[in-house]
Amino acid sequence: MSAHPRTKGAQWETLFALPDKPALPLQQRLRLSVVQAILDRRLPGGAPLPSSRELATLLGLSRNTVTAAYTQLMDDGFLESRPRSGVFVVPSPSGLDMPQGVPHGAVADPAVPAQRPGSERAQPDWGARVVRSLVDQRTLAKPDQWRQYRYPFVYGTYDPLLFPSEAFRECCVHSLARSHLPQWTPDFELSDVPEVIEQIRLRLLPKRGVFALPEEILITVGAQHAYYLLAEALFDTQQRVGLEEPGHPHARNSFALRAPQFVPLPVDAHGLIVDDLPRLDYCFVTPSHQSPTTHTLSMERRTALLAQAERKNFVVIEDDYEAENLYQGQPMPALKSLDKVGRVIYVGSVSKSLSPSLRLGYIVAPRALIAELRELRHAMLRHPSAFLQHAFALFLSLGHHETHARRVNAAMQERMQLAAAALATHLPDFSYTLPSGGASLWVQAPAWVDAAELGLIARSHGVLIEAGDVFFQNPPYPCNYFRLRLSSIPAGLITSGIESLGRAVEELARARGAVRKVGLRVACALPIQAPGDTVAR
Repeated sequence: MSAHPRTKGAQWETLFALPDKPALPLQQRLRLSVVQAILDRRLPGGAPLPSSRELATLLGLSRNTVTAAYTQLMDDGFLESRPRSGVFVVPSPSGLDMPQGVPHGAVADPAVPAQRPGSERAQPDWGARVVRSLVDQRTLAKPDQWRQYRYPFVYGTYDPLLFPSEAFRECCVHSLARSHLPQWTPDFELSDVPEVIEQIRLRLLPKRGVFALPEEILITVGAQHAYYLLAEALFDTQQRVGLEEPGHPHARNSFALRAPQFVPLPVDAHGLIVDDLPRLDYCFVTPSHQSPTTHTLSMERRTALLAQAERKNFVVIEDDYEAENLYQGQPMPALKSLDKVGRVIYVGSVSKSLSPSLRLGYIVAPRALIAELRELRHAMLRHPSAFLQHAFALFLSLGHHETHARRVNAAMQERMQLAAAALATHLPDFSYTLPSGGASLWVQAPAWVDAAELGLIARSHGVLIEAGDVFFQNPPYPCNYFRLRLSSIPAGLITSGIESLGRAVEELARARGAVRKVGLRVACALPIQAPGDTVAR
């Protein structure tokens, strides 16, 4: 017996529910849902589709939209039209086989996984087979639906009010012009797009006092890809790698894949403490704005660090983190600019200030090391997107990068002042140091506060913070530090967001008070040593 028309219509409506992607036109959203249903085997080869009129009525679309989507899918080989019969899924589109147990022409139940021959046999024990795993590493993480939180004081998105949409779109469109296609469409093998290398070496690096030859620069898929390449090329279990404590968790996790011996190096209000460093093979440092404390490594310590590197025969890996995000004055020279003997490996990013999803960074190092890294990169992913490299080269050459950096710095300075005023009003017992640049505040709560516990309570108030324990190799408990990132939250929500965070602190205090009463656990009353020796209240 055939399904009731109303039931059948509800099934189609569910199967072809348009994805929540408002940036896509309706026609593309419908195409996406149909293709997904086919690739997921919920629509097997030969399955009939509703007429364009019927589907338009069910989904509330115009018939022209549905017809255009169907036509495009026919052109691409997903659907076919049969005279006097209707529209059908092409049998085995894109080489896909029919799922087992599904009659020809039937709509498969997406809740029932397809049975494959031999599936009843024992599966491999992947937990035992994986020899290098990061699943247990602590890292910066946000809830999957973090965009639904009203107050996201976290790293992870572009600012729609600051993103240079028109300028970046213009550069992408120019890159797609026929005259530019020969410059980025070939396979680059081991090479990079020459235009972006020239923009980095002639525009960006000289501002940091760094002068490099083209063969001393390698393009990466962001700074984190640079960490991975360096770990693969340089580290093993015998290497002693110094990391700032607290420090950058993404670098620590990437390096951890090769299991070097990590050596925690303390920091204070002047950055990494460089007096009498222990024996090291490598030292990773974020001197421009130390991650996460935001302190800048002083010039005296920069020269002392390089002198020790030469005397004790170790190499410095410099992540020039947020160097351009300076509110006023001139930035401190990069360590690489002071390096006279090739002991500094420089890691930079050209996409961080735009959007973290764009993923374009670079390494500057002696040509012998770059040649090794280039071969390693080729074995991994050949080369980063040549189209993106070319578009970024145009973005840099037309001066959009400088204009955007000025806007971002002005906006971040305003947000810093708003955050500082809100902290003074709503969390007066919390300490912080106003940074000279960047987009973060490193906050120290009273000693009884554990920031991870506070972060969980804050979520119920619509607030996301970055708990500080993830930045430490050996976090204390309670860990009373957390980071407020200001790049993902509009300026107009900062004050109310910190006010809501204050309510979360009050809730945590009440919970801690209840705990003390029943004697299950007493919060530590002694202050934890701060990563910086001076803080502002």
